[in-house]
Amino acid sequence: MSNLDMSEAIRMLAVEKGLSVDALLHVLVDAMASAYKRRPGAADEVVVEVNPETMDFTFIAYDLDEEGNWINERDDTPKREELGRIAATTFRQVMSQRIREVERDRKFEEYANREGDIVTGIIQRTEARYALLDLGRVEALLPQAEQVPFERPNTGDRSKAYIVEVRKTSKGPQIVVSRTHPGLIKRLFELEVPEIADGIVEIKACAREPGHRTKIAVWSNDNNVDPVGACVGARGARVRMVVNELRGEKIDIVPFSDDLADFVAKALSPAKVNQVIISEDGTQADVIVPDHQLSLAIGREGQNARLSARLTGVRIDIRSETQVAEGVPAGGYLDSREPGVEYAEGEWIPNAETGEMEWHAADGTVISQSEWAKSTGAEEESSEAEADADSAAEDTSDEATPEGEADGAGEGAVESGETTGSGDED
Repeated sequence: MSNLDMSEAIRMLAVEKGLSVDALLHVLVDAMASAYKRRPGAADEVVVEVNPETMDFTFIAYDLDEEGNWINERDDTPKREELGRIAATTFRQVMSQRIREVERDRKFEEYANREGDIVTGIIQRTEARYALLDLGRVEALLPQAEQVPFERPNTGDRSKAYIVEVRKTSKGPQIVVSRTHPGLIKRLFELEVPEIADGIVEIKACAREPGHRTKIAVWSNDNNVDPVGACVGARGARVRMVVNELRGEKIDIVPFSDDLADFVAKALSPAKVNQVIISEDGTQADVIVPDHQLSLAIGREGQNARLSARLTGVRIDIRSETQVAEGVPAGGYLDSREPGVEYAEGEWIPNAETGEMEWHAADGTVISQSEWAKSTGAEEESSEAEADADSAAEDTSDEATPEGEADGAGEGAVESGETTGSGDED
């Protein structure tokens, strides 16, 4: 092969592998040095230089003294036919290995700075614990924990995902993506809303329960641009594209406000709020709503109030006008618990498969909402418990009532994602 043919071959190989010619020349030089050391009578050390224009190689050989110093510098450039079969085999092996290493490093550098970005890929394989997303040159890992409940990816489906982590491994970069991260919502809106991509409209906060509902708070840096209208689009076209990508997940878009009371009232949309009272430390909001808006403000299984609390970052206590007139304090049912009764600690968590709320007690006990309702009804019908107050107290202490279970008042209190009210919401 002539030098001109070699130069053209290197250029074509660089294009095929997606590498620069300089990077490939460095690989070639390392491979030449390894092949040189396999020839009989080779020097202890060698430095290979290449002229990229003429593709002429120069081998500068060195010997090592007792102290490990390089001495006796000389030109020991062999003829191509002198390298031999063993050296040629070594050259091919080293060349292939170094090219793979350079490819892995290039892929890692390509995605290392893309954490927090959105990618589009094709579902290549699905298993119980994860799914593989083909991004073209690399594969992304979609763990089960990062998959939306009830969403079953099928092989061959095209899907968008959010890059949460890029790891460097011996087999190349491992890209971990998510379909549940709130950042996916922001990136999807950036793709569909030019005002967000240009920085005119900002997404100030986002609260999400994957597969069910999302609330985002938007703000406009231009008084002539309506942030909510920009995100919704003409006849809802823009937000509909995001909803379709999220397989029908509902999205509430509310305007952001620097006034915390106003922000809380807007966050509880679509419910109408009469008054919002913010505590002195700014960590709690007492919300008063009309009687017919109470269940809507709380939401189905407390979802609306829970998402509003996460969106605003404050605890929200919701009361109706009737409860206020009757003197029921904010979180009053929590304060009116029977003295002497020990209430179990835990939290209500939606079941990932059925969607039903479950009480996860501190001792590890799990009970569904329907089972809890049945057990509560059975206790109320017990004539022995009504006749004997001491016996009822003992039964209550043996089977503790979960803290945060709402009574018939229908009042909601939310803090750090915990819902203590219930209601219905479309």
